[in-house]
Amino acid sequence: MQQLEHWFTAFAAFMWGMPLVLLLVGGGTFLVFYSRCLPYLHFRHSIGILLGRYDDPDETGQIPHFQALTTALSGTLGLGNLAGVAVAITMGGPGAIFWMWVTAIVGVATKFYTCTLAIMFRGRDSRGEWQGGPMYVIREGLSRRWLPLAGLFAVTGMVGTLPVFQANQLVQITRDVFAIPLGWARADAHFGYDLLIGALLAAATLTIILGNIQRIGRVTAALVPGMVLFYLLLTLVILVQHAAQIPGALALIFSDAFTGHAVASGALGTVILMGVRRGAFSNEAGIGTEVMAHGAAKTSEPVREGLVAMLGPVIDTLLVCTCTALVILITDVWQGQATGVTLTAEAFEDALPGAGAYLLTLLVIFLSLSTIITFWYYGAKCFGFLIGAEYQHHYVWIYGVLIVVGSVVSLKTIIGLVDGMYAMMAIPTMTATLLLAPKVNAAARRYFNDYSAGRH
Repeated sequence: MQQLEHWFTAFAAFMWGMPLVLLLVGGGTFLVFYSRCLPYLHFRHSIGILLGRYDDPDETGQIPHFQALTTALSGTLGLGNLAGVAVAITMGGPGAIFWMWVTAIVGVATKFYTCTLAIMFRGRDSRGEWQGGPMYVIREGLSRRWLPLAGLFAVTGMVGTLPVFQANQLVQITRDVFAIPLGWARADAHFGYDLLIGALLAAATLTIILGNIQRIGRVTAALVPGMVLFYLLLTLVILVQHAAQIPGALALIFSDAFTGHAVASGALGTVILMGVRRGAFSNEAGIGTEVMAHGAAKTSEPVREGLVAMLGPVIDTLLVCTCTALVILITDVWQGQATGVTLTAEAFEDALPGAGAYLLTLLVIFLSLSTIITFWYYGAKCFGFLIGAEYQHHYVWIYGVLIVVGSVVSLKTIIGLVDGMYAMMAIPTMTATLLLAPKVNAAARRYFNDYSAGRH
């Protein structure tokens, strides 16, 4: 097992080298200027779309704009916002949060482009149903010589969206907060407990996902807004109590972002790479998973879905991840030995003694479940693209087994595997986006000209 952990960690470190950072952040920055900051000028209109003012139930697609965004957010508003932020701080220092913000700011433009393309180049699967996602964007929008990139995304997407990280961290926090204190598991021997909780989680997940994207859309539309509001309220209470410490925490983030002194021993490259890695895992801008959710939206207007999708990094990283980071930093628990979701739980317990860890655990249960449900949809679409949509229902049983496996494997092994695959997913997604960006600009000019003339 230690050898596997070493291999996966080395694989992730290799994939997340400076070339990939330049592809994601540099490519996103190019899109910011190439669009002339157009997406950033239309947040008000995007909220109007989100609220259903332009919904047409007769248009092509499977779910409304709001459900498309909540489905995408249920994949991003998960443990990347809780455990991922903690991992970023422990492995890259507080400065890594600054680089997470950078990925979110440029990610607004990236998501606008990738998710506009998701509608613009939808394709039919082997059952004749319309589907969206980077593999269909590549197949429908580029020449046949680019088809290997579509296959690469489908393979890496199927592995990158495995439920192992979510299952692992859900089991970890319930074990640390409930099982060990109550004597249900020992700190040095908890395999049986992990296996049991993993099996229960798999059963709950299978009960929900044996439906379809419409059911997933309804579940996420009900869960995600409530989870976000509950979490923001919880963190607001803590931040108000520690308001005097917030300026110091923000100053630490900015100073460490350009020195790396806090944790990375002056290794600025480590701070940047860890921030970008965790930012990409948090908001998925440029990775491509969210493109599959937005590709299912009921709309014939590609730009409209791009405008909805660009709200994701703002909600996910700039708002929720920042709240998590501030709670961890103002409580000073980040300088201890804990990591992952356990560190976040310690921060909440330190701020709200006797209740914080329990409230966070409740939130983690719902966050993990919603993300696992959405990741099944992503993996099934990749599976169906590779072997035929008529066979993709078999993926559900593979997925259930992997939930259990993720519950008992080490956190470092899982981070190495998932991070490495996320990096590989970004290669076809960003390549296709940059190649097809002129088509998005042309569609955006037409759309906003019509909008200004009152034709939308």
